[in-house]
Formats: sequence, C-alpha cells, structure tokens
Amino acid sequence: MQFHTDYRVENYILNTKWEDLPKEIQDRAVVCGIDLTTALLLGSHGWQFAAGEKLAQSVCGDGEIPVVGSQHTYNLLGAVIAMSHASNSFDIDDGHNMIKGHPGTSFVAGVLAAALEQGISYREYLTALVVAYEVTIRFALAEQEHYKYLHSTGCYGAFGTAAGMGRLCGMDKEKLNTALSIADFHAPVVPVMRSVTTPSMNKDGVPFGALVGAMAVLETLSGSSGRGHLLEAEEYQHLAQTLGSSYEIMNLYFKPYTCCRWAHQPIAAGLSLMRKYGFGPDQIKEAVVYTFDATARLSQQIPTETDEAQYNIAYPVAAALVHGDLGYLQVREEALQNPAVLDMMKRLKFIVDPVLEAQFPQKRLARIEVTLKDGTLFRSETFSAPGEATDHVDLAWITEKFRRITSPILETEKQEKLLELLTSNLEIPVRRIVDFINQQ
Repeated sequence: MQFHTDYRVENYILNTKWEDLPKEIQDRAVVCGIDLTTALLLGSHGWQFAAGEKLAQSVCGDGEIPVVGSQHTYNLLGAVIAMSHASNSFDIDDGHNMIKGHPGTSFVAGVLAAALEQGISYREYLTALVVAYEVTIRFALAEQEHYKYLHSTGCYGAFGTAAGMGRLCGMDKEKLNTALSIADFHAPVVPVMRSVTTPSMNKDGVPFGALVGAMAVLETLSGSSGRGHLLEAEEYQHLAQTLGSSYEIMNLYFKPYTCCRWAHQPIAAGLSLMRKYGFGPDQIKEAVVYTFDATARLSQQIPTETDEAQYNIAYPVAAALVHGDLGYLQVREEALQNPAVLDMMKRLKFIVDPVLEAQFPQKRLARIEVTLKDGTLFRSETFSAPGEATDHVDLAWITEKFRRITSPILETEKQEKLLELLTSNLEIPVRRIVDFINQQ
C-alpha cells in the first residue's frame, strides 16, 4: 500500500470554520448535538456507564473534567473512558447505512471530553463534530473496502476520535497526521456480526475505539511517531478529495427506538397497523415479519440484559407491539421479564424476503402480516426505518425524539431548558451545558 501525505485531510480538520459551513450543515450540526446529548443522557442511566466510570476511576483517577450524568470529574482519558461507555449503551444514536454503523457515538466521548478540557464554546464543539463526522465516515468507507467484513463502529471511531480531539487540542498538521496514523494502525478490527448474533456489552466496540483514538492523540503529544493512514492510500484518496464540498453528515439516519436499527422497520410496520386498524396486542394471534437476512439473524432468545434486548429481533418488536413504543423503560433489565412481552415473542415469526434482501444495505426494509385471534389478516406496506436520510430529519423531528426518549429521566421543565441551551445560543461554553445536566 502506497501512502501520499499531502495533508488534505489534516488541513480540513484544522482549518474548517463554523461560518464557512453551509446553513444546512450548521442546522444538521445542531440536530446531531441534540441527538448525541440524548444518547449520553440515556446512557448515563445504564450499567455500562457504571462500569465505564469504575474503570475510569481505577485507571485514571480524578481530574477536572465533568462527564454527562455524573458527579465525578476526571482527567482527559478518564472522561473519554466514562462517556464512551454511555454513548452507545442504549442504541439510540445516529447511523450511516453504507458504513453499517454509528459514527456519532464513536467519537462524541473524545470530542466532548477535549471540548470540556479546552473550555471551548458550543459552536466550536459543533464544528468539531462536523469535521469528525466527515472524516470518520470517509475513513469507514475505506475500511469497508480494505477489511471487507472486518469492521465495526469502534474501528473507525478511533480515527474520528483522534481527528476531533486533535483539532481541539491544538495540534498542527504534522502532529495530527501522526495521531491519525497511530489511530488507524491500532484501531480495533472487530468481527461485528459476532456481537450482533451473540449480544453482549462488546456491541460495536465503541469504548475501545474511543480509547485508541484518545491514546493516539496523547501518544503524539508525548513524542510518539506514526505514518500512513487509509485516507492517504492511493486507492482511497478520492474520498478525501470531496472534504468541504460534499457532506456525508447529511446521509445520517436517526433512531426513534432504543434497539438495533434492523429492528426499526418491523416495529414501524407493526405499530402502523395497530394505529390504522385499532386492534390491541391481546387480539394478535400471530405476526409474520418479512425482512432481510441480517435482521432475521438477530437473536430471538429471551434477553436477560439490556444489550441482549437491543441486539434482538423478537424482543423489541414484541415490546413495541405490547407497549406502543420502545424506549428507555422497555429495555431496562427490570422490564425484560414482562409476561405480556414474553408471550408476544412466541407469536412472532421472521422470514427472509429475497426481494428485500437484494436491496440491503442501500435500503433496509420490512413488512408485517398480523393475524388476529378472530382470523382477520392485516398486511402492512413495506417500511423503511423512520429517520432515514431521505426523511430529511430536522430540528422539529429531533426535539420531539428528545422529549419522548428522555421523558422517563428528565422533568419537562429541565427538558425544555436543556433544549434551549442546545439551540438558542451557540456561544455558551460547553461546560455550562454539561454542568446544567449534572445539576441535582
């Protein structure tokens, strides 16, 4: 592999300014800021975050940097460790179909930790997020080609974390090139489907990717060297050539439900039938979901932990049909033994449809047939998941999601005040937002 260092990527990371971004990209940055805050907030109420905090305290000790949802403060690396265990823990973060993963969650812990350490404004934080999205997604596209099936969110998260943190930590282009190269070299190459078919806290490898990216920055600042990253490889330089002229951040999807994206289509299809025809879960005799192969391969076992519930297909569909939604309350460990949901799981079947399979991954589609106990049969239309890039998610959509998803953990007054902080004055320090969240 031949590498060509022209600092195109590094110059984009370091020199992009908020005022130079098109208005639609600024608006999308605000949307992403709200959505990533949602993910961190929800994540701070899970056992993964508790584990991350315990690890951060044992490895890194105390510092001056706050983290979302905690009364503890950490040094830079500790803050990255803690928040990276929160960002993806409830599977409510953004995604990108063509990289088969979740760019925002992969780097938000590192970017936010660096933003808090450096005392920057929310506007500069949002600018760093845009930069991180753009280089992360392009790097992920290169990884998909280079490593074939070996990929995960944590893989490209190492690169994106190094990019965002390197910008905020004041690196020059040479040092940033080194940090990116180190992050690329050491990024965890994870067999992602193993974490899908055998659900566990491993999930998308987010914490280790963030840790590698943060360490790449710290290693570089300490004098370590490294050369050559995938976006400098001759075969992938075309991906870097569009930086600043086209924006992959506009190709993101956003999740309304706290589970694997591949379960969103049947949930949307099932709930649409229930709303349209007015039947309840007790009337359902059987529901058959027609979908693509990856969805059908998700676990159908009764989950005992949140991670197992999220990387499942039968549980989230059943829970949504029973409760009319799938959010924080439905995937907590204490909710997983609900008799009505377990009974609904037994009434579900999942069948691979060759037509839908042929459209994956560009399109992720599903339809559902529901037979009632009186013999009535309802067939849904073919559904994509809500919040796709083609849905043109805007501020109204993301604020409605924020209110719905965070309602079990935030009072309405605090929700509205936080939304005001995240939308009305971009010049406020990032720390003010986190301090407000952490007020008891």
